[in-house]
Amino acid sequence: MKISAKVRNDARRHEATVRTDAATRTLDVPARATGQGSGVNGGEFLMLALATCYCNDIYREAARMNIVVDAVEVEASADFPGVGLAATNIRYNAFVSSPAPTELVRELLNATDAVAEIHNTIRAGVPVTLEAVGALAEQ
Repeated sequence: MKISAKVRNDARRHEATVRTDAATRTLDVPARATGQGSGVNGGEFLMLALATCYCNDIYREAARMNIVVDAVEVEASADFPGVGLAATNIRYNAFVSSPAPTELVRELLNATDAVAEIHNTIRAGVPVTLEAVGALAEQ
């Protein structure tokens, strides 16, 4: 599975798209009030990625474990100490509404934490490589 995201910004528009394999979706992300850049910052998107990944994976793992889940709430947070510095104190809280026994829900939460791909990517410290730089073609 190949996943990518693209942002295009100029004085007239701000476009954000995501793609998994051949499925592309446009996200409604506002531009900054100045028009220069996104109204949502990368740290906010990173925390959203953590929360979204865990939420989706709860449902996937619940199905695998035959556990009924009625609702999920996940909140992720981090401290960003300064320009160019990596996030610290990355944490998340997760709550599940389920008719299953508390011990089974706790098992689901822990099993999901072990397999959540975005979490494991951050935990592994995967390198990020700048591949291409240059002038943007006019469109």
